[in-house]
Amino acid sequence: MKISEVIDKKLIKEFHKVPRIIYKNDTNWIPHIENDIEKKFHTKTNKFYDGKNAKRWVLKDSEGNLTGRIAAWVHPKQYKKFKQPTGGIGFFECVNNQEAANLLFDTAKKFLAEKGMEAMDGPINFGEKDQFWGLLIKNFTDPNTYGMNYNPEYYVPLFENYGFKVYYYQLMYHRLTTDPAQEVFVRKANILRKDPKFECRNIKGLTTEQVAKYFTEVYNDAWGHTRKNFKKMDWRVTYKMFKTMKPVIDPDIIIFAFYDNRPVGMYLNLPELNQIFKHLNGKMNLIGKLKFLWHKIKKTPTTMYGLVFGVAHDFHGKGVEGAMIKFAEETIVPLNRYKDTVLAWIGDFNPKMIKVCENLGAKQYRTYATYRYLFDRTKPFERATINES
Repeated sequence: MKISEVIDKKLIKEFHKVPRIIYKNDTNWIPHIENDIEKKFHTKTNKFYDGKNAKRWVLKDSEGNLTGRIAAWVHPKQYKKFKQPTGGIGFFECVNNQEAANLLFDTAKKFLAEKGMEAMDGPINFGEKDQFWGLLIKNFTDPNTYGMNYNPEYYVPLFENYGFKVYYYQLMYHRLTTDPAQEVFVRKANILRKDPKFECRNIKGLTTEQVAKYFTEVYNDAWGHTRKNFKKMDWRVTYKMFKTMKPVIDPDIIIFAFYDNRPVGMYLNLPELNQIFKHLNGKMNLIGKLKFLWHKIKKTPTTMYGLVFGVAHDFHGKGVEGAMIKFAEETIVPLNRYKDTVLAWIGDFNPKMIKVCENLGAKQYRTYATYRYLFDRTKPFERATINES
């Protein structure tokens, strides 16, 4: 077998060709948009990449056939959060061959060790957690949700036989848009909705700047009280995010809750883009863009993807969650466009959010795992800390 660092256009093409070989007979697989992956390996499109802190490789067998790929990186911020400096690996694809997988893992490990790392997490993303994060370990029978990984079941033993251990599980939840919230939420929501100072509304008629400011305020309030070393988000960063997302946003399905004109809750959904991207074959070229526009106008997606669900810290347990769900029932269901909601992955280190999902009537739909591998095999392994606050 021969492993080669991806350093030119030919090898970049081979890097993207590997999954097409792995999944050629898998009708559930929807390829990631290749441009989205490429953006992770360019300094202009990934603020975490400095040109030296990431590498990727492709693997070929003795006959020159593509058999695998992997990437490794040192995130300039994330590795500092752990007891031992921890790098990341991702975009892993491999034939069902432990020797091939081991060579890919060893190559990534060597690069990370040379960068001073003492462990590696994977498969994760060289960037934020909203995309390409985790190994699918439960429910291999449905197409992948946009931005979420999809892999054959045999990837699990490839990781675990090498020595990776589960650092935390990531749970995805599903609910029909017509499913009622649990009574415990409805009761509180009904009381809250009688208060004239409280209201829910979608973002129709709002500017991108207004949406960004509302999001930032709720985000900083909801998570700033529970996360150690939490760094507040600047609304200008959020503004850029929403500006980038604007072509795919449906203003009917992004909801904010307000109390006395203060934003206290948010329920952000996007159309399930993979119901469009499955027609693009991973290519966002001119033809791909035209296909995307056609399916957007046609309103092809019938599933909403729940991106963020959060409530200001001082409004926890007061019915805001249920009120936003009731508002969604009353305003989204009549549109007769979206039948299902998939809630973005929730770490098992966050039991409070898991309880919220269950109280909303959502059912566990998919399970992913983020694995960790300690380079010093004599060190004790510790799972992610459960956040009980």
